Amino acid sequence: MTVLRIYNENDPVNPVTVTEDSAEIATLLNEKGVRFEHWPTRTLEAGASQDEILEAYAGEVERLKGECGFTTADVVSLSPAHPDKDAFRQKFLSEHRHVEDEVRFFVGGQGLFYLHMEDKVYVVLCQQNDLISVPDGTTHWFDMGPEPSFTCIRLFSNPEGWVADFTGSDIATRFPAFEDLVQ
Repeated sequence: MTVLRIYNENDPVNPVTVTEDSAEIATLLNEKGVRFEHWPTRTLEAGASQDEILEAYAGEVERLKGECGFTTADVVSLSPAHPDKDAFRQKFLSEHRHVEDEVRFFVGGQGLFYLHMEDKVYVVLCQQNDLISVPDGTTHWFDMGPEPSFTCIRLFSNPEGWVADFTGSDIATRFPAFEDLVQ
């Protein structure tokens, strides 16, 4: 189940808000400019290709491209058996920002987005059918856990794809990790 925890940036132990209510999650995130929505489940064969996944969600992807100016979409997938899973996890664990929105739709699996906005950290457990769009310039990090298992559609306006500007802050090291928050 999707979960939102909101912490004061100086208290990574005691969340001020915890909710599993999708409508409340969407409202709280939308108030901060973060797009959060659920897309319908599409039936896909196990091991579906990138093209099959993008075709299944073509309507939703095209809608977002039209609304937000995205030019490309791809699919990223990671499993516990991936030989570079630890390196991939480390790559996203430091606070960073982008010059474009970071958009992920979870076709399957799960991951934690940590959004550092003003004096709060919003920790969003995204799962199958969740779409999150982190606005450009928003400092954040992502934790896929020690045994990552997810498939996501990503949308980009930058033809280079994922390009991060790391802040150098150690805030991510002070907050609970995926394995501390996800059973």
